[in-house]
Amino acid sequence: MSEKKKIYKPKPISGFPEWLPETRRAEQQWFDHIRRVFESYGFCSIETPSVEALDAINAKGGDGGADTDKEMYVLERLHKEEGDKEARLALHFDQTVPLARYTAQHFNELVFPFKRYQMQRVWRGERPQAGRFREFYQCDIDVINVDTLPLHFDAEMPAIIWEILSSLPGMEDEKIQIQISNRKILIGLLEGLGIENVIEVTRWIDKLDKLDKNTVANELAGIGLSDENINTILSLALIKVSSSKELIAGISTSNQNDTMKEGIEELSFVLDQLQHLPNNAVVADLSIVRGLDYYTGTVYETRFVDDPSYGSICSGGRYDDLAGNYINKNLPGVGISIGFSRLFDRIRIKNQLPVSGISPADILVILPNEEARALMMATAQTLRKRGYNVETFHGASKIKRQLAYAQKKGIPYVWFPPFEDGQSHEVKNMDTGAQDNASPEEWTK
Repeated sequence: MSEKKKIYKPKPISGFPEWLPETRRAEQQWFDHIRRVFESYGFCSIETPSVEALDAINAKGGDGGADTDKEMYVLERLHKEEGDKEARLALHFDQTVPLARYTAQHFNELVFPFKRYQMQRVWRGERPQAGRFREFYQCDIDVINVDTLPLHFDAEMPAIIWEILSSLPGMEDEKIQIQISNRKILIGLLEGLGIENVIEVTRWIDKLDKLDKNTVANELAGIGLSDENINTILSLALIKVSSSKELIAGISTSNQNDTMKEGIEELSFVLDQLQHLPNNAVVADLSIVRGLDYYTGTVYETRFVDDPSYGSICSGGRYDDLAGNYINKNLPGVGISIGFSRLFDRIRIKNQLPVSGISPADILVILPNEEARALMMATAQTLRKRGYNVETFHGASKIKRQLAYAQKKGIPYVWFPPFEDGQSHEVKNMDTGAQDNASPEEWTK
């Protein structure tokens, strides 16, 4: 008696999404849309390996990797041999380190300003939850230059993001808002007030989107700030305006130092450059400081107007030194990242993704019988040469079955080659049911 075959029952891996073909097709439509807009602004595509050297990651971290170790997946052989070293490679947890390493490594071959986009998976070992994955896509753009970078690029970033998000398939009814600020404004204020624990203060201010004003005030008091200073800081941080005129009018001049003035001037310039966008598409929100000290000037967050608690779906900012840990060059830049998987999953759950069927085929060519196979293939090839995506049915079968196949896959047109000599080609519109004579060399949808 033969031993019963052991079956492993597949099951999902938490935090690693896997879509059915129709969802994957919608995902690809999003990628195509984002890529098209990025390239329309002159950004070029790069792709870096899925792994980076641990030494490269730790060098960028600035503290030996202590702030990123908890998120990283390292690569090791399952069965180590004697003498094997510890893991030297890790899956990248964002695209900042890969970009910095790439720019330093290829510095002499790149043309600056270097405008790149990158749409790749990243991996983070965090607890999976709604909108949070362990494996997910980010779509990033950055502009990097040597020594100085013109400020107009800071305005180009949110303009690009608005163009993308306001026209993504399935996002038509979603209200989004890009919130921008400049870290120099708050940093300058804190310096003027003589506050030393700047990093801790900015991290609490950055939580004003999640915590109420009184809670943040209590936390600031807990780290030693006076009531007067807390009121001054919160008065600034709670400013939300749509124009440079409102920004300048809303900020008190009594505590402005050179750093603060520079931040106000830069933010005013960016706001002025974005006046062509719809009302409230972009607002200056001075509570946006981004917890990462990596950013030095303009910062961005993008949120759903009707669901601000969902958190940012697109963020970034300006930095002074991209690759200082890898090359002795001053490489300032500005960048922004779309949390693609986070955004896509929200629209998927809301059943707002474009529905266009499983198959990318425009046409299914029917196989009336095996004798007609050569004619079927020739017809399909003619249509493909004219730019149509064409699938051929896999075997002679009842026409009803072949039509049902096209229906299930969402193929909009079914092509009938002549069943007998002297007959014409015909094409059937699966939506309307209309069926007409057609020529493979001339037919159009």
